[in-house]
Amino acid sequence: MFDAINVNELYLRWSQAREKGSTLNLIDVRSLEEYQSGHVPGAQLIPLHTLMARVSDIPENGDVYLICRSGARSAQAADYLARQCGRKNLFNIQGGTMAWLQQGYPVD
Repeated sequence: MFDAINVNELYLRWSQAREKGSTLNLIDVRSLEEYQSGHVPGAQLIPLHTLMARVSDIPENGDVYLICRSGARSAQAADYLARQCGRKNLFNIQGGTMAWLQQGYPVD
């Protein structure tokens, strides 16, 4: 299974990682067009429709955070990675990029 966190918790973890000079394993599963319109800095684009073919691009160790527009597609991605690939330490971002933007957090 996977856990869910809100954007405030993600921002805290994202900020802490930046302060340490590292990054989070943050995967954006939206389309290229959505990603280009604004995304969490450091997020890696792996659109949901390419996820099965790109599982090897997702780190097996450490926490992996999945984000989309509102949280639905990233929940699908997390469910697939947990059930079909046996991945652990998965976090779905509730509210997704919309909630991130509403909080006024930085975007690229």
